[in-house]
Amino acid sequence: MSSLLAKCQPSDADGRIQHISPENAGWRFVGFDVYHLIAGKTLVLDSADNELCLVLIAGVGSVSTRRAEYPHIGKRMSPFERIPPYSVYVPHHDHVKVVAETDLELAVCRAPSRGHLPSRLITPADVGVERRGKGRNQRLVHNILPDNKPADSLLVVEVYTDEGNTSSYPSHKHDQENATDETYLEETYYHRLNPEQGFCIQRVYTDDRSLDECMPVYNRDVVKVPKGYHPVATLAGYDSYYLNVMAGPVRLWKFTWEKDHAWINSDQYPIEKN
Repeated sequence: MSSLLAKCQPSDADGRIQHISPENAGWRFVGFDVYHLIAGKTLVLDSADNELCLVLIAGVGSVSTRRAEYPHIGKRMSPFERIPPYSVYVPHHDHVKVVAETDLELAVCRAPSRGHLPSRLITPADVGVERRGKGRNQRLVHNILPDNKPADSLLVVEVYTDEGNTSSYPSHKHDQENATDETYLEETYYHRLNPEQGFCIQRVYTDDRSLDECMPVYNRDVVKVPKGYHPVATLAGYDSYYLNVMAGPVRLWKFTWEKDHAWINSDQYPIEKN
């Protein structure tokens, strides 16, 4: 199995099913956890030297920090309702308590922080919604924490791709520091499939193919992208959702397309067929 693929694990005592850290990923910035909390369960977290973005993927809960309370948040019971989620931004050196009011699927996104931003609620109305692509390369995007909204390091977005379509495509990368045309951003993909028994395909590869991994990705798996291109392809019968977390030394999403496939963005695609 690829070292870039983190399989969904049975819930631990805290309800955690995924745990990605800089230490176990072999990188510097992104941390990512997913919890399945049964109704009535309480989760306590400390942000330490990191800022957090808590994304309520499915379910309803109450979140409190040292200075703020966000009661009864959450609306969708499944990410495949395709409405934007509720999220909470938490600064470093804060204390968080989450109480699940229904069964709750909670993502905890982490990255280093030195700023002094206050915690805040990110409501569905705060989330930018856009459709990208054309032909068989269309997807729906929810911009939860984009680079034009306040944070120190984190970028958070969720993406829906219908059966038979591609996304994170044409292939692009963001792995160069101090470059004029792209930024260095580590990235995780938390995948959900509908129906749940399905799978999708994700490839991670570099121009010189020193890294070239193609993975079958099942429900609640995580793919780690330390560098290189990272397209996703869905299969007939199964719609895809993924939650992306990115972070790096500069909080800006700036990328370059793989030259061979950039024509997918042009008027040459889709190709008219007789």
